[in-house]
Amino acid sequence: MDANARKADVRIDFSKFNSLFRVMEYFTTDAICKQTLAETRWPDGDVICPYCGGHHCKKGKDGRYLCRECNHKFNVTVGTIFENTKLSLRKWFLAMYLISSHKKGISSHQIGRDLDVTQKTAWFILHKLRSLYGQSDETALEGEVECDEMYLGGRETNKHENKKTEGTQGRSTKTKTPIFGMVQREGDLRAMKVADTKGSTLMPIIKQFVRENAHLFTDEHNGYNGLDAEDSKYGHSVIRHKEKQFSDGNGVTTNTIEGFWGHFKRMVFGIYHFVSAAYLQRYIDEAVFRWNTREAAESSRFQHMFRESVKIYTYKNVKKAA
Repeated sequence: MDANARKADVRIDFSKFNSLFRVMEYFTTDAICKQTLAETRWPDGDVICPYCGGHHCKKGKDGRYLCRECNHKFNVTVGTIFENTKLSLRKWFLAMYLISSHKKGISSHQIGRDLDVTQKTAWFILHKLRSLYGQSDETALEGEVECDEMYLGGRETNKHENKKTEGTQGRSTKTKTPIFGMVQREGDLRAMKVADTKGSTLMPIIKQFVRENAHLFTDEHNGYNGLDAEDSKYGHSVIRHKEKQFSDGNGVTTNTIEGFWGHFKRMVFGIYHFVSAAYLQRYIDEAVFRWNTREAAESSRFQHMFRESVKIYTYKNVKKAA
């Protein structure tokens, strides 16, 4: 038995993938890549048919599995983001490591150069991988929670006078897309593209994702006025940015969520340069994932992507833009 075959027989330890070199050193063939996908997808060894859900499918000599319930033959990539790919799984895995390990993201141009593929192929790879970063609707924030909103786009400063759009100052959405974020201090963060920042839009989101009796910290934007209503289930403190106040010295501040906005802007403007509104939520999800896992080892983020990649994904999941 050769060295590669011996590697494929050993259950993988993701903690050793703490550098790109270690990833390249281990995944030397597509056979090893497929074995890793199988171990991640069916950790107990019970191969489940992606067509009918039948259990204990048998692996044939050609490397494909046969379902004894529906007689379908399939390989380990069926039903995952790798299904029908013409690209080597080694390149997919390297792309997964690169996007999960770069603190501010990585552009499709850079991925294309690193993997020796076209920019168009690299762009498609990155968007498939970003589909793995979707935020869970089950996430609940509690305790001390900061809320804030930001607007992306609509830079008018450097435009010629006859190219500028009137009425885009402040919270106008003519040329800007509003984003709303909530972060639990010492905890997780959620952020999403919203239609506007009116109270009728923000309050239902807060009620959905923030537990009752939490204490919320916001600026003086009137979209948060509902937090002070008599029937409000939340505590509420306001920092007055218009008065150049950023902290009152007693913990009333929104510096945590504003720190995330700074990170997000550096990712967008420094790495991607332009983000279309149609795909904006995916970039937000990517930034939120990095923020929530900023203390995790690179190997842990890589393992998380593996676990997500082997879940059942349809073409609609990948193509869909929020």
